[in-house]
Amino acid sequence: MKIGAITIGQAPRTDVTTDILHIFDDSLELVQAGGLDGLTKEQIAEFAPGKDDYVLVSRLTDGSSVTFAERHILPRLQDAINRMEDEGCSLIMMFCTGSFPETLSTRKIPMIYPCELLNRLVPLMTKKSDIICMTPSPLQTEQCENKWKKYVDHVKAVSASPYGEWDALEKAAEEIKNSEADLIVLDCIGYTQEMKKMFAEKTGKKVVLPRTLLARVVSELTDI
Repeated sequence: MKIGAITIGQAPRTDVTTDILHIFDDSLELVQAGGLDGLTKEQIAEFAPGKDDYVLVSRLTDGSSVTFAERHILPRLQDAINRMEDEGCSLIMMFCTGSFPETLSTRKIPMIYPCELLNRLVPLMTKKSDIICMTPSPLQTEQCENKWKKYVDHVKAVSASPYGEWDALEKAAEEIKNSEADLIVLDCIGYTQEMKKMFAEKTGKKVVLPRTLLARVVSELTDI
C-alpha cells in the first residue's frame, strides 16, 4: 500500500519516520513531500511571520529549523496533496500538529491531521482538564493556549524546540514538573519518542506524542 506524508518543512522527514515506520506493515510505501521543498534559506526567510500570522516551525533537510507564516505555504501544500493523489496514494497524513484551513483538501482519499486526533483525545486523557502544552517557539505560546482553551479548562503553553538544544528541553521539564496539570501534550510533530520518555521521567506526568499517535491511527486504516 502507498500512503503520503506531507510536512510543512522539507521532506523527507527522516527524524519522524525513525520513530514510526516500525508501527506499519513492511509492505507500506511512504511518499513524502514538503511545503518548503526546493527552497533556499534565503527564500524561506521571506516567509517570516507578521503580527497576525499563524506561526509554524518546522525542520529542513539539513537538520536546522525555520519559523514562518502558514499562509505562504498553503498553495505548495495543496500542490503536494494533488501530486500524491495522482501517484496513487491511498491516504495522506500530515506531519504537523498545526491547524489548517478548509482550503486544503483531497479529491477522493482521506487526509489525517494530528491536530484533529489530539483535539478529540486529549480531553479524554486528563482527569483534571488541566494540561501543559509544549510548543517549539515563544511566538506560538499564545496561539497554542487559545486553541487548547476550546477543549480543556486550563492550559499553560511552554516553549522548547524539538530542533534545539537538549538542555532547553530538560529545563522545560524541570519548570513544569510541579504543575497541577496531569497531562503534557508535545504539540509538534518534531518531538521524539526519546523526548517523550524524558518528560515522563522528569515530571511523573502522562505525555502525549503526536507522531506515534498519528502513526497508530493510520496503521488501523492501512492494516489489511
